[in-house]
Amino acid sequence: MSQSIVPATEEKQLDTSPTLTFEEYRFYKVDDEIKHELHRGQLIPIAMPTILHINICDYLVYKLQHHLAKNNLDLVVKRNWGVRTEENSSRIPDIVVCTKSLLEQVAARPGGAVLDFDETPLLLIEVVGKDRRADYILKRGEYEQANVPEYCIVDPTENRQRVRVMAFPEGDEVYSQVDYLPGEDIVSVVFPNLRLSVDEILCPPLVERLIKEEQRRLQELRQSPTTERQRADREHQRAERLAAKLRELGVDPDSV
Repeated sequence: MSQSIVPATEEKQLDTSPTLTFEEYRFYKVDDEIKHELHRGQLIPIAMPTILHINICDYLVYKLQHHLAKNNLDLVVKRNWGVRTEENSSRIPDIVVCTKSLLEQVAARPGGAVLDFDETPLLLIEVVGKDRRADYILKRGEYEQANVPEYCIVDPTENRQRVRVMAFPEGDEVYSQVDYLPGEDIVSVVFPNLRLSVDEILCPPLVERLIKEEQRRLQELRQSPTTERQRADREHQRAERLAAKLRELGVDPDSV
């Protein structure tokens, strides 16, 4: 009987990816267009996002920017900024909310747009992709250790749809979490007046459509003959005509 011979040892594939320090990573350039995070010195490629992933991020940026403008908050919302989480680790959240002063600080120095240890963002949002473990476990631990006040995970995965909001309870150093499910509105800890529908987050309308609707409403308001100012002008003119009529009748309108 013949018998196949199996090698006693198998050849192991060597990891040829470069090991980088945080400073080297800030200036590191790759030939392709794939973005890379840095995890303990190793470059981690980020998978190309799906259309749904992109639409969710666009919608959240749109809603956050409107909320900041409406409440006159000196904050900015950015996509694909780096956030340093460990000595030689840096993540690229889908959405970063930070102060305008931090934006200017990062813009003034050379290298990639990465927030350093002493440049803590207020809110980070990740939309779950292929690497669920990274979003739910690894990044949660890193953002918690970096003292990020609020971390949100948007999970559009079928049968697992939720928005998880993690933040520090008052006086605590460990994240607490609340899961918001379809049919509910999420409540942000950093922005308590902001309410967002889980249904709309998970299946968002196109931002382009929202902008068109907004422009249409503004145009209708400009063309409407019943604006508040016009109504006030008409009331003033009516009062002036009545006063003139009373004077013709010999009645002082101020004494009426």
